[in-house]
Amino acid sequence: MGGFTFEVRASDGKARTGVIATPRGEIRTPAFMPVGTAATVKAMLPESVAATGADILLGNTYHLMLRPTAERIAALGGLHRFMNWQRPILTDSGGFQVMSLADLRKMTEEGVTFKSHIDGSRHQLTPERSMEIQRLLGSDIVMAFDECTPFPATEEVSLDSMRRSMRWAERSRIAFGDRPGHALFGIQQGSVFADQRAESAEALRGIGFDGYAVGGLAVGEGQEMMFSVLDYAPDMLPADKPRYLMGVGKPDDIVGAVARGIDMMDCVLPSRSGRTGQAWTRRGQVNMRNARHQDDPRPLDEACTCPACRSYSRAYLHHVVRAQEMIAGMLLTWHNLHYYQELMSGIRAAVAGGRFAAFEAAFHAQRAEGDIDPV
Repeated sequence: MGGFTFEVRASDGKARTGVIATPRGEIRTPAFMPVGTAATVKAMLPESVAATGADILLGNTYHLMLRPTAERIAALGGLHRFMNWQRPILTDSGGFQVMSLADLRKMTEEGVTFKSHIDGSRHQLTPERSMEIQRLLGSDIVMAFDECTPFPATEEVSLDSMRRSMRWAERSRIAFGDRPGHALFGIQQGSVFADQRAESAEALRGIGFDGYAVGGLAVGEGQEMMFSVLDYAPDMLPADKPRYLMGVGKPDDIVGAVARGIDMMDCVLPSRSGRTGQAWTRRGQVNMRNARHQDDPRPLDEACTCPACRSYSRAYLHHVVRAQEMIAGMLLTWHNLHYYQELMSGIRAAVAGGRFAAFEAAFHAQRAEGDIDPV
């Protein structure tokens, strides 16, 4: 069994493209990871997700520990076999979901005690327990347990939160142990404060991880402020390791993040949008509920090769969305994930060819044109 390695194969400004090698397959970077929260990417078969070009999926520690439980998944052969996905899987630590429970949780230095949103049962999540759950799941890339600092936060609150996350990162590293072929990523915190980001990055480098995430962004601060942090935060992390921006995002967020040195991203947006009648295209977002589509025989995107665009009209997609048919979410989710992976493929080719700036300019110009005119 091979190990976990990362190779940067080309750079263009801060943008870079490369390959993460794992025993379960290669991950081409920059990579977008579809989110399979409860061991499924909603409205998609695993084979369909693979057909879009995804090299890796994200699973969720919090949801899987509650239902069906990590122990049950381990007894059934691990998460890959359980959900019929043989390519790499990254699992988050559960920290973000637990922190978002607000009144249902209590945090101490040891970890977080919380009530299940499903049945009210009490659970404790610590760095050690998070590592155990992710080991039981069989994750290829494991995330350190951290506190996702809320936004906005004062400098004092952010500093206290960040330092706690760094102590938890060290405990996560110890609990993870030596697992050849599996990787552990640390998570930089520090909100929007550059000095705190620097302190966090220094602590993480001292502990030593296989990859590094920029955490605490895409939590309500807005794109302009997120980009201002990304102008410096990724540069603080080791250049020879993957850099992962958690929970991002919209297509223009992705392009902007890559321009600032990010290698990996994930977001529920393409699948969630697909279930609510929203399609992402080269020209921006299209609401398939709108009446202007009801007599339109053209495809959603004439340049797209996904099944929704290849075999169905805008009129049909509008109809099944309005009729609340299950196929609406299936087709639009497939289209959205296909579009996201096509975007990543285009980014990788542009960086490899030394023309990322031109790609970025064309991307924004095309979106500025808006959706094609109705018939």
